[in-house]
Amino acid sequence: MAITLFNSNENSNTNENPSLSLHELGWKPFFQQQLTLDEWEDAVPARVIGLHRSIIVVQTEDKRLTLPVLPDMTGITVGDWLLVNHDDHFCRLLERQSLFARKAAGSKVNSQSIAANVDTVFIVSSLNSDFNLNRLERFLALANEAGAEPVVVLTKADLCADPQDYIRQVQAIDSMLMVEAVNALDASSVNALASWCTTGKTVAFLGSSGVGKSTLVNTLLNKAEQVTGTIREDDSKGRHTTTARSLHPMPSGSLLLDTPGMRELQLADCEQGVEETFADISRLARSCQFSDCQHSGEPGCAIASALELGQLDTRRLNNYRKLMREQALNSATLAQKRARDKSLSRLYRSVQGESRRRKKG
Repeated sequence: MAITLFNSNENSNTNENPSLSLHELGWKPFFQQQLTLDEWEDAVPARVIGLHRSIIVVQTEDKRLTLPVLPDMTGITVGDWLLVNHDDHFCRLLERQSLFARKAAGSKVNSQSIAANVDTVFIVSSLNSDFNLNRLERFLALANEAGAEPVVVLTKADLCADPQDYIRQVQAIDSMLMVEAVNALDASSVNALASWCTTGKTVAFLGSSGVGKSTLVNTLLNKAEQVTGTIREDDSKGRHTTTARSLHPMPSGSLLLDTPGMRELQLADCEQGVEETFADISRLARSCQFSDCQHSGEPGCAIASALELGQLDTRRLNNYRKLMREQALNSATLAQKRARDKSLSRLYRSVQGESRRRKKG
């Protein structure tokens, strides 16, 4: 997963990069408050801009550094803030303001960090037959769990006869949700996103393959940075084109993190994000006659009543149940793995201790 911020050699420390202030790199009082006075004297903050198998690429105010991956660097991801000392050695990872994570793709039971310290996430969907409210709700749950502000961006508005109909469908999910319909090829149209792309802000993109994320990135950067693909006419699906995460400085002064389409996106440890995304259902559930109501025919069920009155969409309720089951299953799997790892660690320590005792004997 190559991540690029500047076009210089990533395998050597260099001062050739343009200097950026901490503010321009996304530094906030939230991070500053975590530092002691001694740390301010002995270390400098550095933003993670690149991850490779054996090195981590970071940017300070003055230079870019490549740090070797050490055992105590487990879990560091793009967007993180680190402290490095004046000898350019890693000191510690700072607490994150937001973190995107998911269950690793495939059958693995590991949790995978995607990006840290993102301020706004643009959830991108195209205005064609690929438009899917269930998928949007899935991405919203991820954004809400991460702690980033979600903004839904509907692309290909120039090819849609009635963009307002799609906007109304999205806002039915949450009337307070920000939604923008744009033509990703038109800079004046994309300017609708400018208020979220100010100096020092970090923005990210989530969305399926082929919905126009790369084209949108190109327009925001005012250059052809990402390769773009064409649309298959038979099903309106795009060809997956972005193959690496990349962090770009934007002309507006913000930092843009683009991510590939996540084809196997699964929720794990995401109950709060799902509940926040479906806050209307959570509120209804609290009004049920019985606290353990399963919403499947019990008397006094507020959700059943809302369905009958047309105040709740059956599709939305079904998707809520689906996402809650998925995150519960994946969370249980992760918890079991952690328990097994702890058990194995205790066993290894016990065996090592017994071996040492025998040697002494």
